[in-house]
Amino acid sequence: MQVTKEALNLVWLKRDLRTQDHLPLAEAEKAGIPYLVVFVFEPSLLAYPDCAERHLRFQMQSLHDMQNKWEAIGRKPVLFYGEVLAVFDWICKHFNIKQVFSYQESGIEKTFQRDLLLAKFFKENGVLWREFQRNGVVRGIQNRQQWDQKWHGYMAEPLVQNSYQASLIPVESQQLAYKHPFPIPESILKLKEHSSALMQAGGEDMAWQYFNGFLTERYSGYQTHISKPMLSRKSCSRLSPFIAWGNLSIRQVYQTTKKIQLQVHNKRALQAFLTRVKWHDHFVQKFEQCCTYEYKPINKAFEALAASNSQEKLLAWKHGNTGIPLVDANMRALIHTGWINFRMRALLVSFLTHHLDIDWRLGVYHMALQFLDYEPGIHYTQFQMQAGTTGVNILRVYNPVKNAMEHDADGAFIRKWVPEIATLPNNLLFQPWQMTAIESTMYQVELGKTYPIPIIQLQGKNKDMVTKIYAIKKSAEAQNEGKIIVSKLVRNRKKK
Repeated sequence: MQVTKEALNLVWLKRDLRTQDHLPLAEAEKAGIPYLVVFVFEPSLLAYPDCAERHLRFQMQSLHDMQNKWEAIGRKPVLFYGEVLAVFDWICKHFNIKQVFSYQESGIEKTFQRDLLLAKFFKENGVLWREFQRNGVVRGIQNRQQWDQKWHGYMAEPLVQNSYQASLIPVESQQLAYKHPFPIPESILKLKEHSSALMQAGGEDMAWQYFNGFLTERYSGYQTHISKPMLSRKSCSRLSPFIAWGNLSIRQVYQTTKKIQLQVHNKRALQAFLTRVKWHDHFVQKFEQCCTYEYKPINKAFEALAASNSQEKLLAWKHGNTGIPLVDANMRALIHTGWINFRMRALLVSFLTHHLDIDWRLGVYHMALQFLDYEPGIHYTQFQMQAGTTGVNILRVYNPVKNAMEHDADGAFIRKWVPEIATLPNNLLFQPWQMTAIESTMYQVELGKTYPIPIIQLQGKNKDMVTKIYAIKKSAEAQNEGKIIVSKLVRNRKKK
């Protein structure tokens, strides 16, 4: 293939799969020279333990949606399957690339190290890489001083009104780019055609469908149902996967909600929602400054917190077969739908670490695989918070029986996802181990056969674990080891 003489720019899509409020795309249009839009499926990241087929399907559906929106002008994203250094090396050898536009990525440490190498490559090849702030997350800050003001300032900036010119599509170059030696495996290509009745599909159109439904009707039950495992499936916004993969920007969500808030009666419900929108960036900012949240306790004293790490109990937790109905219902719902509410996510982590006495790192990737809305900055920071290894928060130990009684009072959620015990009345549904032999026969539920015998006894477990963890915490404070660890490399993420 001959090198084209035409000067080209690139827009590198990552977790920003939308066509509006997209600054890299706007800047590529503004630059005034033809540009290609590229997306790279990286084998090393696809093989990483946090990547699941459901994530790839959502990405493919989102890319297909973008292509449909550009169909009138003939633009298509160019898809690659390969390591980004090899992909960009091939592109730079065959095309006259001037600039690359992308959003910053608050990803796992592996993607940060990749970006350091890529920045060096672009510099050596005379390519200007322009990265833009993603949502309200600020790169390179050392502390949270004035972060709130910066966040609100960013949210107040006008949305980017993207428009696209057919004249900036390098038709010949785009056709040549499709002949690259990094073909997408058929197993990934066909995912865009797959759908699940139980799992949300990706794309801007779908995102706005959910968002509009929330703002016109579903928001009214947001505050009262947010912790209910069944009711929250409708009353929550359900925007998290669309935000995680960039079908919507946080600024779009914030500004659209603020506008609607002025017109509705129940303003408090939408204000509660906006508070959680800000929390999203708050936790991603933590990960941006310290991506070792993925594998290292933020409070290093918790490295000394030995756990029993029973493989049998871990597998029971992963498959929703613990014998504790609310725990099992939530894990099964998560596996099949990719979503459960915040409280139930916290309950699963709490049960793993505090009740089963299992190191949080043995469960963190399993849940990353299940979450359709997997966002590293949310996932690892929240996992450690609920596991109690940050050392800076109140220890949260969730009682699954109490939570079932309070948040699934009619038992609808448990009956849906644990049908083996659906015949039990509520007083036994939440704790079937209290059945008598006569009740077992009457309701045709036999523990150990119809449904697992509980893998632990809940009574006294909370107290034992709390005592153990607080002993470690007290020791850490005495040794002045309770400080958050941030390596110099990760802290200075902007130094590429």
